[in-house]
Amino acid sequence: MSRFFKNLKKRPVIALCFLYVASLIILSAAAPVISSYDYDTQNLEGQFSPPTVKNYFGTDIKGRDLFVRILYGAKISLIVGLLATFVSVVIGSIYGMTAGYFGGKLDNFMMRAVDVLYSLPFMFLVIILMVYLGRNFYVLFIALGMVSWLTMARIVRGQVITLKNAEFIQAARAVGTSDARIIFRHILPNLINIIIVYSSLMIPAVILEESFLSFLGLGIQPPACSLGSLASMGAETINPVNIYWWLVFFPCAVLVLLLLALNFIGDFLRDQFDPRKGNK
Repeated sequence: MSRFFKNLKKRPVIALCFLYVASLIILSAAAPVISSYDYDTQNLEGQFSPPTVKNYFGTDIKGRDLFVRILYGAKISLIVGLLATFVSVVIGSIYGMTAGYFGGKLDNFMMRAVDVLYSLPFMFLVIILMVYLGRNFYVLFIALGMVSWLTMARIVRGQVITLKNAEFIQAARAVGTSDARIIFRHILPNLINIIIVYSSLMIPAVILEESFLSFLGLGIQPPACSLGSLASMGAETINPVNIYWWLVFFPCAVLVLLLLALNFIGDFLRDQFDPRKGNK
């Protein structure tokens, strides 16, 4: 832990990224307390109001405070990213550990199945799941997680193949330890670092995918909102006569900064858990 903070002190940009993400999480959680507006409170008389002291980021087509909606949208985007990544990691880890540990024909069959799924258009599978299962918050992160586990499975499989012939695993087999106990008690703890790093890089990818789905109308459904759906709704209001720039600029700015911060944090964590780089 001391090395972590020592390296963080040497990289102020990463510290700013942690600060930005932490601030966004705190503000989004405290939005109902720090603001007198609800994320869906409408005021048609104040629609399309530019940024003011009263409404920091202006208002949208229904007069709703954009600042509050962005905080709410950031919370939804982060929740979707975290839950979809969790689903992806659980499926990918179990699948990869099973294939790598047992090997042979089972491994060959399971990894050929992964190759087939890799050949299918990723977003096409998500859209099919969303259309078939319905468009709601829970289906969204499940659908994203169910099609994002392939890389995790390959990474875990490769590590398990290396670990399963280690001396401590052979010793566990020698004393009659069951395969399930070896996998979850001895192999899984040695994969935690890899899982943490992959998860930190997966979260921004999922948030970006949800934003893309929002532009297709398959993301978070109104009256709820995410950063992606807010940017999509803002883009719909642009026309040659009136350009309400704040409806696009602020959601996109918050989203871009969030994605950049999470990617920088992911790269930093990868370096920390890499013994060849962690001490640099």
